[in-house]
Amino acid sequence: MNLTKSDQLPQMPLGQLTRASLIIRFTVIAILIAGIAVLFAYAGGWLTPYALTPASMINTFQKVNGLHPGFRRNHAKGVCVSGYFESNGRAVALSKASVFTPGRVSIIGRFSLAGGRPFAADAPHMIRGMAILFKLSDGEEWRTAMTDIPVFTVKSAQAFHDQLLAFAPDPETRKPDPAKMKAFFAKYPESAKAMELIRSHPVSSGFENSTYNSLNAFRFINSKGAVVPVRWSMVPFQPFQPVTEPAEGDKNYLFDALIASIHSHPLQWHLVVTIGQPEDPTNDATIPWPPDRQQGRRRNVDDRPHRER
Repeated sequence: MNLTKSDQLPQMPLGQLTRASLIIRFTVIAILIAGIAVLFAYAGGWLTPYALTPASMINTFQKVNGLHPGFRRNHAKGVCVSGYFESNGRAVALSKASVFTPGRVSIIGRFSLAGGRPFAADAPHMIRGMAILFKLSDGEEWRTAMTDIPVFTVKSAQAFHDQLLAFAPDPETRKPDPAKMKAFFAKYPESAKAMELIRSHPVSSGFENSTYNSLNAFRFINSKGAVVPVRWSMVPFQPFQPVTEPAEGDKNYLFDALIASIHSHPLQWHLVVTIGQPEDPTNDATIPWPPDRQQGRRRNVDDRPHRER
């Protein structure tokens, strides 16, 4: 392509630029570079070194419980099971999720104890967990994690982080520092109320006859677009039996009893969905919903245990 003199863009020699225009241009470039540097620093957490992040939460778990390669940071001690979920179809009126259509869905489950020490001895009042992965026919997965307490101990991630530190055993006494616990409850009074409710809640004798609750609230949306807040629970078909003290030296009595029960007969739970009302809190797991809320049931069965590291 040929250009004539008239086609060429006029260029001003650098020497003809005024001092003011040079300063402006270099200032704009400096601002852009500084802005990019600030964004990188913010993303890396350098500007907020004390802000709670997933990495800092993991570090706190390791600080309190020690490092145990190959295990979860929380609910480290557990056993996996397999089974199925059988929906009676009643939840279709509340949710368009395919897991609630009538029929049977394969599941993988995990029973566990709270805490980050995988070799800790089982104790009667340790928080028990049930996690379930629903394997749907279209390849979708639906996951839920539940515990056997009626409410959660905190309402925010920051409070949970602070609780880990406040309740960490003292190296000398092997018990939490009373002063740190007192300071924690003073800062988070809702946790003190939640703890009172948890302590008053009856504890069953084992995993197989415990009720497991979602604690958090979720939204169900049906095919017509109607939205309702819900919580759900796994209520055991097995009859409740009160908690008992383990035999001395029996470090795995809760898990051993669970495995023995499953080998003896399949264990069953009813999935109970509780429908919330507009005044029910959906952003605070330390507060229970009133007991008169409408509920509906579906059945779930777990069997065939698999040991894990």
